[in-house]
Amino acid sequence: MAESVSTSTGAYAAGHKPKSPWPALWALVIGFFMILVDTTIVSVANPAIKAALDPATSNLDNVVWVTSAYLLAYAVPLLITGRLGDRFGPKNIYLIGLTIFTLASLGCGLSGTLTALIAFRAVQGLGAALMTPQTMAVITRTFPAERRGAAMGLWGATAGVATLVGPLAGGLLVDGLGWEWIFFINLPVGVIGFVLAWFLVPRLQTHEHRFDVVGVFLSAIGLFLIVFALQEGEHYDWAGWIWTMIAAGVVVMAVFLWQQAKTRSEPLVPLELFRDRNFSVANLGIAAVGFTVTSMSLPMMFFYQLARGLTPTEAALLLIPMAVLSGVLAPLAGRILDRVDPRLLLVPGLGLTVLALVWYALLMNPDTPIGMFLLPSALMGIGQAGMWGPLATTATRNLAPRQAGAGAGIYNTTRTIGSVLGSAAIAAFMQNRLVENLPGAADHGGDFGAGKLPEFVVMGFAAAMSQTMVLPTLVLAAGVIAILFMKRPEHLRAR
Repeated sequence: MAESVSTSTGAYAAGHKPKSPWPALWALVIGFFMILVDTTIVSVANPAIKAALDPATSNLDNVVWVTSAYLLAYAVPLLITGRLGDRFGPKNIYLIGLTIFTLASLGCGLSGTLTALIAFRAVQGLGAALMTPQTMAVITRTFPAERRGAAMGLWGATAGVATLVGPLAGGLLVDGLGWEWIFFINLPVGVIGFVLAWFLVPRLQTHEHRFDVVGVFLSAIGLFLIVFALQEGEHYDWAGWIWTMIAAGVVVMAVFLWQQAKTRSEPLVPLELFRDRNFSVANLGIAAVGFTVTSMSLPMMFFYQLARGLTPTEAALLLIPMAVLSGVLAPLAGRILDRVDPRLLLVPGLGLTVLALVWYALLMNPDTPIGMFLLPSALMGIGQAGMWGPLATTATRNLAPRQAGAGAGIYNTTRTIGSVLGSAAIAAFMQNRLVENLPGAADHGGDFGAGKLPEFVVMGFAAAMSQTMVLPTLVLAAGVIAILFMKRPEHLRAR
């Protein structure tokens, strides 16, 4: 029995009996939860961070780098950190990443300048990059394919609960103790997560891998050129050199893909994985989800706090229906997914989220009763329950144990690239909408960083935030179209 389990999962090192994989998953989920919370918690604190560390300017793109630097440093190493888990063991790499993330959180909280905060956020991103692929790799290697949906359901529920805990904890901490405490709170969570992972996560079999240094370099350069140009484009009025950077980034990424196809040993991105149509489509879907989830929170939180005068805590409370429904329904969706075509969950899930975004945009004006915003929040929670876990399960369903780390790295890279592009694009688009709806506001010293805005600019500011929501809506709608091209999984066709 032990031999058959070890063979089917490709998991445990010699001399270790396979045990229930659930305790290890719960231990890893704590770290994954902390990573997700740290992304959403900052969105609530952005106005307070801007007021404290960047009060002299009316531009919003400076403070957005607090998120973008984290996501950029998170995205670039993911391809190789998945392989590091295969090579040195997911437990070891996870613990190293958790240590880096926790110490960087201390640095973030102690930062006295926006530049220092951005730098420590980048270090946090590196720690998160080491941790994230290991959670999916452990699921892929310790849960058989026919039971993986339930495990990914827990993974998806974690994302749903984090969408509540992040903003709500952020609001309470910012209101009560100051923005620094959104980072200090990671210290006890990190210590607890480290101890549990040390004792509960098993030592899994390692696999020899060569590391594609050229591929790492090319992907890093290409991503940086594109993201930096998108982030700073509006600030520099889309000057010629901005477009040159974008074009150069696209060229470098094209060279990267050509180099991956030509690499005879082990490429950073094993392109044969994309022969699995569901893996390819799931990556397109998660890129759209990453873009949308990251980009929608910025205009939403600025609208709640600056146009409607809510505190960070009050703004976060409006997300309760989304997080509760997503957290409760995601495990159920995971169990259902093991028995049905993934499209039956993914198309309604993403589709309901699109409708919720449209609903939000229509409600974002100064006269809407605040309680009305609970309705699209609930609709989005139902939609997200059929989004996170089903996408991850579908992407990893057919991965061989040797490719678990590579597949998880590619999937999480795609998700994070979507998040990075969403963070950069929403900042540029939001600034553009502000200029169009509030002409001359910046020239008169308008400060979008502290307290409720003066009445004479509230209407224009609200209109700008509403129009900004169109961008994540269109991107996620494209994701729904992509999902339609999935095919029925083999384990269901065999029945």
